[in-house]
Amino acid sequence: MASMGLNLEEQKAVDRFRKEVVEPSQTKLVILDFWAEWCGPCKALAPVLEKVVAEYADKGVVLAKINVDEEKFIASQFKVQSIPTVYAMFQGQPVADLTPARSESQLKGALDQILSQLPIEGGDAAGGQPAPDLDQLLTMAEDVLASGDGERAASIFMQIGQMAPDNPAAQSGLIRALIATGEIETAQAAYDALTDEVKADPVVAQAATQLELAGTRVDDSELAALRAAAAERPADVEAQIAFAEAAFAAGDRDSAADTLLAAIERDPAANEGAAKNKLLKIFEGVGLEDPWVASQRRRLSLLLFG
Repeated sequence: MASMGLNLEEQKAVDRFRKEVVEPSQTKLVILDFWAEWCGPCKALAPVLEKVVAEYADKGVVLAKINVDEEKFIASQFKVQSIPTVYAMFQGQPVADLTPARSESQLKGALDQILSQLPIEGGDAAGGQPAPDLDQLLTMAEDVLASGDGERAASIFMQIGQMAPDNPAAQSGLIRALIATGEIETAQAAYDALTDEVKADPVVAQAATQLELAGTRVDDSELAALRAAAAERPADVEAQIAFAEAAFAAGDRDSAADTLLAAIERDPAANEGAAKNKLLKIFEGVGLEDPWVASQRRRLSLLLFG
């Protein structure tokens, strides 16, 4: 949690949070409970949380409570909309939202799943958890990314990458998560730091294609200008491609595909098939197994082969 530009009270709140949550979470799983005195559901959930966490203490699970009335700045940083809100924290990052788990069995099931995926140190001297299952960790990170939380996904992929630096799926995921958060330069740096062997892996190559396409991102005014130019000059393939690239980078892949397909319909061979080549590049970046790609490929086939 950033601390620059904060006033004194906010800095104190951040310091308390670091001491009570971030530092313990470096080796433990911290269950972070946002609550308030006036909240009835919070009071009902509290004894359940305390009981389950106590039973899981020897597995490296601890409880931290944040009173949203007293720690408004911290609650705002987590964008808490309602309470109780409960997160599982590891190495300073939320790794799971436990808010829906209200019963002992639900909480235990969620904790068992999390503990099987993360290198949590147990509370006993005999040793901690077994080595984490990378496949499960990767699945969790992909799910987080698919939910739209690129920042948290990047954090999880980064942790996996630290455990397995040459894992292509982890490196691909990190690049894609950084792209999703708009951190294109950081994503490029992450890609550039990879070995040639990892770069050659198909999943990393796909992420590299996404990175290349994301590099055409422009601001809203430039996007509007490119859209207008494409509309005014429908026969200008370069204008169509320029707008399609920018639209795709902005997240409007439907407009990108529609524009390129229209250009292909007008003249498939124009500029040595540049529109088709760009569309195929987009398919490669999204992933050939993606349902959207399958739908657009059918449209392309109809145009080319009738």
